Amino acid sequence: MEIIRTALDGVLILEPRVFRDDRGYFFESFSKREFDRKVAPVLGHGINFVQDNESRSSYGVMRGLHFQRPPFAQSKLVRCVEGKVLDVAVDIRKGSLTYGRHVAVELSGENHLQLFIPRGFAHGFAVLSETALFQYKCDDFYAPDYEGGISICDETLGIDWKIPSDKAIFSGKDTLHKCLGDFDSPFSVDMDFYPEVGHHMINDR
Repeated sequence: MEIIRTALDGVLILEPRVFRDDRGYFFESFSKREFDRKVAPVLGHGINFVQDNESRSSYGVMRGLHFQRPPFAQSKLVRCVEGKVLDVAVDIRKGSLTYGRHVAVELSGENHLQLFIPRGFAHGFAVLSETALFQYKCDDFYAPDYEGGISICDETLGIDWKIPSDKAIFSGKDTLHKCLGDFDSPFSVDMDFYPEVGHHMINDR
């Protein structure tokens, strides 16, 4: 597994090693041993995933930009099993030098890339293929009373979702989120986002 850093601290692209032959392919989509050995030292702390989720969506569906408020904030490790999505993480940590900036990565059943989104970031995706099967791991359980979001249509974020406006499909709930300029984030850059996990030295091997 190769770890690719992005322009946002802690947001990582994970590229698995894929074994291919005339029968098809094989790869490890997740190994806690490999994650702890390669990803945790980059983050400076461990991650304990406790819930797996899956969604199927049709072309033009846009989900996000979601997060859970403390004390139930979530990290996510996401991938697209079938089809293709544009996956986006937005920094919503007040005081961060990259506050409001985003990373956008195409995840597909062909490239097998995964995106790790830490706590303190909003997450969303848009379906670019006819359908998409999307899976993600979370390090805290779903807590509906602590759901939050910012508008996926906020033009000030500068995200090119690659979906024509007349083809975009949203849930009613997602249309109610505020734009970043009107949003009071529950996160700040000086928070301890992972008080429950062991911390690693950055240079661990």
